[in-house]
Amino acid sequence: MPTDSGDSVVTLDQVPCWSDSEFRYSYENEDSGFQNLHFPDPLTAASEGENGGNGMVSKFPMDREINSKIYLWRGNPWDLEVDAVVNSTNENLDEAHSSPGLHAAAGPGLAEECSTLGGCRTGMAKVTNAYDLPARRVIHTVGPKYAVKYHTAAENALSHCYRSCLELLIDNGLRSIAMGCIYTEAKNYPREPAAHVAIRTVRRFLEKQKDKIHAVVFCTTTSSDTEIYKRLLPLYFPRDKLEEEMAVSKLPADVGDENGETVIDERKIRIQPLPNLKKTASRPPQTSTDLADSNISLARRDSSYLESYLDPAFMSLIKDPDQRRREQWEKSAQARNGWSFAKMLGYGDIGSPPLSAAEEYSLHSRYLAKANSLNLSDIAEMKIVYRGGVDSEGRPVMVVVGAHFLLRCLDLERFVLYIVKEFEPLIQKPYTIVYFHSTASLQIQPDLGWMKRLEQILGRKHQRNLHAIYILHPTFGLKTAILGLQMLVDNVVWKKVVYIDLLLQLFKFVPREQLTIPDFVFQHDIEVNGGKGLLVDPRTKYVYTRP
Repeated sequence: MPTDSGDSVVTLDQVPCWSDSEFRYSYENEDSGFQNLHFPDPLTAASEGENGGNGMVSKFPMDREINSKIYLWRGNPWDLEVDAVVNSTNENLDEAHSSPGLHAAAGPGLAEECSTLGGCRTGMAKVTNAYDLPARRVIHTVGPKYAVKYHTAAENALSHCYRSCLELLIDNGLRSIAMGCIYTEAKNYPREPAAHVAIRTVRRFLEKQKDKIHAVVFCTTTSSDTEIYKRLLPLYFPRDKLEEEMAVSKLPADVGDENGETVIDERKIRIQPLPNLKKTASRPPQTSTDLADSNISLARRDSSYLESYLDPAFMSLIKDPDQRRREQWEKSAQARNGWSFAKMLGYGDIGSPPLSAAEEYSLHSRYLAKANSLNLSDIAEMKIVYRGGVDSEGRPVMVVVGAHFLLRCLDLERFVLYIVKEFEPLIQKPYTIVYFHSTASLQIQPDLGWMKRLEQILGRKHQRNLHAIYILHPTFGLKTAILGLQMLVDNVVWKKVVYIDLLLQLFKFVPREQLTIPDFVFQHDIEVNGGKGLLVDPRTKYVYTRP
């Protein structure tokens, strides 16, 4: 059946139902690399169900009636003759950000109606007419952007997209729907996790509303998406007992709640029954005289009467973020009071409590995001920190020039942002720092409290992957400060310090051609060491060993 645009219309009778045998996926012939195709949940540990399905009950039992309503078809949803098709779009319902080809097939009337809807929030859906499409309605929904640290929020928003579309389908008296993948490459949502969310949300919805929906068609436009859906559909819509048993061992650790949404432990309140209720149930009822003056009776009542009803385990709740922050503030206040003498000595605030791995990751992510959004070229021009080449073992080198660190005319917050941005590519693997302390003793240096804060912002990757800090021309004051850093700030990072007195010695660790060295470093080396063992070419600044 050709449409006005010349495209052929596909009826639901032409789309194979999921119950058809031609779509069966053989897990028996599955290769050993199958599990590597799965996208691991970054926030959920593996459950026992991943190790085997023996003796475990399936969370998605076989249901032939539900299976008869599921279809898998490769093609554009708007080519199907169904009651509604789903359009994955953005908050403004723009044509440019909608499912490719849908607006062209529907005609200009669709964009005009979308402009009157006032936009749509992420996770929600709105319905319009279908115009030139063979469908009766178009349901527009906005998928979430994906980031690993917001994994749970993205999953639940995507689940709400599918559920909102199905709810709108029923609200408008419609019974069949064609759904493409509600995510785009621009939003960085991985394909397989998105498919898990889509399939399980539809399954949970049909369990409650299967009488009101006739057909749900999963539409894919690429071979990779098709294979993902072929592989995952048996997990949530098993067609026989064998598939149901195999699904038990292959389902993810977290398959969501009764709606398909991810369960967040921190938001769960577990209420236990009153343990002493039976004992006190036989207590005679209070007389009317006891209730005559309720305020006085409550004030004078023996506290043991209420305690008989209560139990310390009545309600157990994982600490909420506000409680955690309050405890952190209390620890910080205690630490600041305990280390007040350190401030008096000019060491700064070194008594702040240590951060957990999650807190360090969050802190580093916030600084990195802000650094990437700012123009920090003014800091780069000061040449305090810049990239070198590689050391003698091939590790990348970061160069720090102490004499360029002018504390009085430097915005420390912007400087920290610049450090985070420059160090980010290096701290992912082993790297080296070269610090030129030449003539830097004349400048005011940051206190230990600032250094501790910087270590926390850089995070544990920096601590783990830093190979060594080569310090050229150290002074007694610098060595004393580093001793303080080792004792009071970070005993891991600052134990990696290597002191170097001669410039020539530095070249044993980092080749000369891998470093851009300021002129005054050569001059300072000659003044301090009297040119011993060195001959400096004043034009090329190349250092030769004296004969």
